[in-house]
Amino acid sequence: MPEENTTPATLVAEGSATVHTPESAKRSTAKRQKAAGETKSATSTATASKPSAKSRKFSEQEKLEKLRQIGAQVADGASTMKDAIKSAGISEQTYYNWKGSLKADGQPRRKSASAGDEFAELVQLEAENQKLRKLLAEKLRAENAELRKKLGID
Repeated sequence: MPEENTTPATLVAEGSATVHTPESAKRSTAKRQKAAGETKSATSTATASKPSAKSRKFSEQEKLEKLRQIGAQVADGASTMKDAIKSAGISEQTYYNWKGSLKADGQPRRKSASAGDEFAELVQLEAENQKLRKLLAEKLRAENAELRKKLGID
């Protein structure tokens, strides 16, 4: 008659020649696999819900309008900067990003002027400066002459 195996399965497994991994190693492997699976699913859901970088919520015209609106509210003293930004429906960081991008867009336009235009503007400013210096000198001479007359020095 064949022998019946009455020993528990764990004891039989230990007695066999197969190599077993420890319980803690099995757990960590399972956790690593699970964590890797979660990150894959998390990144796929994050990219699926996140709009692409090319699509924008506001057009350039709308951005300019909101920046003007905020500037007008602050200039009128109707509200603080934070309140004006919140009433426009954007975050402070978005406001400063938009404002910075406008400054960055404006700088190349100024630098694109040719050297000849800059030189002509410099010559014009120097001529105006000379004219203003002459007017100031004449005014100071007239004032000085009046003071001398009042003091009786002449």
